[in-house]
Amino acid sequence: MANMQKKISSLPFKGTPEQEKKLQAVIAANRQDPSKLMAVMQEAQEIYGFLPEAAQRVVARELGKSLSEIYGIATFYSMFSLTPKGRNHINVCLGTACYVKGGNRIYELLQSKLGIQGGECTPDGRFSLDACRCLGCCGMAPVIMINEDVYGSLTGEELDAILAKYP
Repeated sequence: MANMQKKISSLPFKGTPEQEKKLQAVIAANRQDPSKLMAVMQEAQEIYGFLPEAAQRVVARELGKSLSEIYGIATFYSMFSLTPKGRNHINVCLGTACYVKGGNRIYELLQSKLGIQGGECTPDGRFSLDACRCLGCCGMAPVIMINEDVYGSLTGEELDAILAKYP
């Protein structure tokens, strides 16, 4: 099966002063309660669209935690992403039914067509690509989901037309 380990973004990070100000406000509001660490990290991800190393460093420094502790949480919990997400997020099902019916081939085709690996975002920010274990559409295997749209019974030939629908 495809490697589903989290990747760190290779794209240069460009945070804004406004984002930094929002993050500092979230930290200030939660600084006194150690149980709010994950909530702060979730808010940081909301602010930036993912959890960049720069934001992890700020959270660690401001809350008196080590960067390795913040990174450990970010890589353990699936809700956190270390790479930016595209305007259009593609999930390829690699659950048993989809895998047996060629989901891995669809995943490889999408990586090739988009010029990225799983867990990455295209440089133009148009698409991000991930694999998942099950989308609950086993009867339509293999299946992908783009944003909220589900496409099933894929052969690979229809991928260009599907991708063309998303600006």
